[in-house]
Amino acid sequence: MTQTFRDRVDVSLTVNGEPVEARVPVGQHLIDFLRTNLGLTGAHASCEHGVCGACTLRVDGQAVRGCLMLAAQADGAEIWTVEGLTDTGTIRDLQDAFVARNALQCGFCTPGMLVAAEELLEAGTLPSRAEIREHLSGNYCRCTGYEAIVDVVESVARARAGKAQA
Repeated sequence: MTQTFRDRVDVSLTVNGEPVEARVPVGQHLIDFLRTNLGLTGAHASCEHGVCGACTLRVDGQAVRGCLMLAAQADGAEIWTVEGLTDTGTIRDLQDAFVARNALQCGFCTPGMLVAAEELLEAGTLPSRAEIREHLSGNYCRCTGYEAIVDVVESVARARAGKAQA
């Protein structure tokens, strides 16, 4: 074991609205802390280089790659995982639309896609299909071909805009 994993640091953060205090190895990635220590396995650890998007989380309101951030860096941060966004109902419309449009197949990328899509949609604008594709470009899906995913984000954006006007 390297010194990086022997040395530990105390962290205090909020995860899905709940305060969490822990002593973590200084070299432990945030995604590994969430999955291993807290049992929040919705986001997946995959490429471990920040390119696939499977580990996408919200940290202080921004979508980040959990494999590129250390748990120690999250000290004092507010973290939201796909589980927390689901429990609060924040992404219910997105999840329902993913199922209705069959915008998922194996489901491995889906948690990261949902978190990334929600970041775009919460801006309250009507993004173009090109803007949707650009925003989701850091989230790889090897099954769907993306068309259905873009359709879902576009339809949910329109539905939310309609509710805001009503």
